[in-house]
Amino acid sequence: MAKYPFELKLKIAKEYLSGVGGYRYLANKYGISSKSQVSNWVNAYREYGEEGLLRKHQNQKYSVQFKLNALELYQTSEMSYREVASTLEMNNPALIANWMRNFREAGIEGLSKEKGRPLTLTRKKENKKENTTTEERDRIKALEKQVRSLQ
Repeated sequence: MAKYPFELKLKIAKEYLSGVGGYRYLANKYGISSKSQVSNWVNAYREYGEEGLLRKHQNQKYSVQFKLNALELYQTSEMSYREVASTLEMNNPALIANWMRNFREAGIEGLSKEKGRPLTLTRKKENKKENTTTEERDRIKALEKQVRSLQ
């Protein structure tokens, strides 16, 4: 996913709102890969102003209860994902769609899934020689002696 500078996003949003052109025209004019990207910027600018176009450098973590409340609002009202996201002051309505899909597939468990790769457990390698007692060492020596005598 390409990252575009804030100034470019702001310029495109302002041009669209001033009537310079449509989403497709502005996407082609500035070499943006998708008109939906331009649409997202315009909507973010309308709803949150310049702050809506700033790139967030830390991911927001939402609680399971918040997700359930968002899904309930979506299901009980006739609001779109975008309208629900706007009501809850979220900048990414696709999150609500993802939560809905996860909820339908796995119930509440689907909403509490952790993101990313699971942690790997590191096991400490035990040194066998250090853990053997003197009795065990003597027993090993005796067995080795028996094996040699049988050969």
